[in-house]
Amino acid sequence: MDKIERTLGQLFQGRDFEKQYETLKQQVLAYSPVQDFLKANNEDINEQIINQNLSKLYEFMTEHQKYQDKKDTLMPGYAPRLSLNGDYITVTYYPTEEKIQADRQRAIEKRIRSLYMPKQIMEATMDDFTIDNESRSAAFLAAGEFLSTYQKGSTGMQKGLYIHGSFGTGKSYLLGAMAKDLALKGISTTLVYLPEFMREIKQSIADNSVGEKIQFAKETEILMLDDIGAESMTTWTRDEVLGAILQFRMQEELPTFFSSNYSMEHLENHLMFSNNGNEERMKARRIMERVRYLAKEVELDGRNRRY
Repeated sequence: MDKIERTLGQLFQGRDFEKQYETLKQQVLAYSPVQDFLKANNEDINEQIINQNLSKLYEFMTEHQKYQDKKDTLMPGYAPRLSLNGDYITVTYYPTEEKIQADRQRAIEKRIRSLYMPKQIMEATMDDFTIDNESRSAAFLAAGEFLSTYQKGSTGMQKGLYIHGSFGTGKSYLLGAMAKDLALKGISTTLVYLPEFMREIKQSIADNSVGEKIQFAKETEILMLDDIGAESMTTWTRDEVLGAILQFRMQEELPTFFSSNYSMEHLENHLMFSNNGNEERMKARRIMERVRYLAKEVELDGRNRRY
């Protein structure tokens, strides 16, 4: 506002004040959106009101022209609007459609927390999920069933999905698409690329932040663990990290999703052997009991879509 008044002051300096004032006034009054405003309020606006509010009309004209030319206004992302309050004309700024859409998109993105997930997964949508065989149809229907029935804060366990299949069939993509759909409904989801998460957990021992990271994974509203079985698993990360997360989510009945190249049966065999080669069948079975409680197994077959 100070900038507008300074501009007007500069325009009116010198001997030709009245001439400059009249020229500017006619320029403002000739501006089509100003004319529309005056016509809409012709019963309440007279010459005196126009003269005493000329700076506001000028502000509107210059800012509206910037908005029309897609230049930055006094308030970027907002468009000017004239209003009449008694004898005073005011300029208010309302959010543009572009800003509304951008704010909506940011709100959606804030509801999808991602750890180490690729950009294309974060942009996935259910509409773009390809259905060209029986297993993909079944996986899509299972995902749709959860999306249509899940209610935030509802009582009772609502199982997630354990999506398994060969490389590149779209397991991670389907998780990302579900997360986007949930975000549109105001539901927060955390997608975690499990191999990288486990590496970070090991590195976090040095700064004593392990407990904080595990607690975050435990408590998030909906958790999606991508590529379980691809991580380098130790007995500690299996039992004290993954086991603790799954135990908490099982007790609290929090929806949990998984993707893997392994079926549940093969994942159990994978988890059975620690990195030192020892066989720990009972501990692997304990982990898998939690996985089976939390998620329904769904196969996603087909060609490798990464190439």
